[in-house]
Amino acid sequence: MEILWSLVVGVFVAAGVYLMLERHILRLIFGLILLSSAVNIAIFTAGRLTPGLPPLIEANSVLPPEGAANPLPQALILTAIVIGFGLLVFALMLFYRACSEAGSADVDAMRRSEEDE
Repeated sequence: MEILWSLVVGVFVAAGVYLMLERHILRLIFGLILLSSAVNIAIFTAGRLTPGLPPLIEANSVLPPEGAANPLPQALILTAIVIGFGLLVFALMLFYRACSEAGSADVDAMRRSEEDE
């Protein structure tokens, strides 16, 4: 199962990089979202996918039971989701400002408008 998810991560990274190389700003944002999702899935896959028990420790135990899910990748993914959302909102506001200043969402047109000034 990890091999399948690793391939999905590779496809997400490839599609994200391809979209980030486009000239339109909206495609760049979509590529950023795909890369963020790829990182989250990679962290989740690195934590080994186990359909085991929940990671709860019994009252008299020191360790979780054998076969329990690893809670660390889940906590890292939650943190990565929050950071990715913050990055997305910052990028959206930055791109909105750039589009309103340049009058276009095309990167080449933005570059030409900077050279004209």
